[in-house]
Amino acid sequence: MNQRSKMLAMKHTEPEPILTSDSTGAPAPADSTVPRQVPLLPAMAILKTPYFHVLGYSVAGEESVVQLPELNVVFDIGKCPRPVLTSDFCLLTHGHIDHSAGLVYYLSQRTFQGMSPGTVLCPAAIADGLTQILQAWATLEGKVPAHRLVPMRPGEEVELRKGLIVRAFATCHTVASVGFLLLDRREKLKPELLEQNLPGHVLRDMKKRGEKITYTLDIPLAAYTGDTSMAETLTQDGVCEARVLITECTFFAPEHRRRAAQGRHLHLDDLLEALPKLRNELVLIAHVSRRTYWRWAARQLHRAIAGMEHLPKVEFLMEHAQHLQVRPGKAAAFIPVEPPITEEAD
Repeated sequence: MNQRSKMLAMKHTEPEPILTSDSTGAPAPADSTVPRQVPLLPAMAILKTPYFHVLGYSVAGEESVVQLPELNVVFDIGKCPRPVLTSDFCLLTHGHIDHSAGLVYYLSQRTFQGMSPGTVLCPAAIADGLTQILQAWATLEGKVPAHRLVPMRPGEEVELRKGLIVRAFATCHTVASVGFLLLDRREKLKPELLEQNLPGHVLRDMKKRGEKITYTLDIPLAAYTGDTSMAETLTQDGVCEARVLITECTFFAPEHRRRAAQGRHLHLDDLLEALPKLRNELVLIAHVSRRTYWRWAARQLHRAIAGMEHLPKVEFLMEHAQHLQVRPGKAAAFIPVEPPITEEAD
């Protein structure tokens, strides 16, 4: 191993506590010089936007889970890969197993690791079913994991933290479903008062008298559709203005148009209908079918939009897939892996 390889290897192991064991299986002494291993995750997408990271995995019928770590949310839960345990809020779009299989594990692990109870926002129609699943699992584990379940209907809002709002919006799938829009909500001084440049004590007195001195400004940060069949899903207020829109598009071949309609998924034709109306900075395509190689799907999309103007930037979520590492310990965040070093032949 050359010097650069050694430095890159130390980068991920040096800061961690040394908790390895020796050949007998006994815990290593605290002053051991044996570096602790960093576990490797299956390939997952990771990309950095100007506002937050997007981490996830989404293949139709297999698994869908998309985390925005800085916003403390995970959209759907898939099989609950380890990094998403760090998000306090799980926004579940619908109950299909490829989107919800890891829910009980997510809640149980947060309890097991001494974290605050997870909060699950879900379509109102499936809240009772999720409660029954948790109670059934308790017959095996001995107790229902601590949690908060929040039923959501289109248009309803929940404050995740001060100034960060999640709003449910309508989608159309084979089962009850909603999408989720994250809003940065700010109170701004009314323009006419701002122009007067009034001193602070005057504004405080006006507020005490019950006068409205501010207006509410909502900045759409991210929208996630989950599974849906309507092109109109993407053009709803807030959804089409979100800085990052994460949407499914499951089918791309012309002969799969009927299959998309039967499963109530978006087809490339639906996406092309919506794209000119979108004002997002970035549109991430997720939930491509396993039978469709995403690079082939990308070629179909880019051929179709060639020559079209004023479209948002469009990328495929899984084109950003890489092998990630997680730091040893409890619910640890991800570590992007350095690219491998290849030795040049003499």
